[in-house]
Amino acid sequence: MITRLWHGWTTPENADAYEALLRREIFRGIAERNLPGYRGIDLLRRDIGSVTEFVTLMSFESLEAVRAFAGDDYEAAVVPPDARKLLLRFDDRSAHYEVRHRGSP
Repeated sequence: MITRLWHGWTTPENADAYEALLRREIFRGIAERNLPGYRGIDLLRRDIGSVTEFVTLMSFESLEAVRAFAGDDYEAAVVPPDARKLLLRFDDRSAHYEVRHRGSP
């Protein structure tokens, strides 16, 4: 199992709109692609003073499944234009981790 980690930051004023865009359009669009090996996405959010940070954790069965989602340059961030308009900044590259343990001990 592979986890794809990505960060984006927005203003507190744009945070709700950005989260709504993710839930309403972007996450649904990814799911509707029916990508083999895609296992879902988690969204984390926290306020840090004058910015709101978002973290996405996408789960895939393999790096081949990640490539099916992101392309040959699979570490490149996949950020649609509507999302870019709401973000102050974001990671240009995603990090990928092999999941070594999940769940209870």
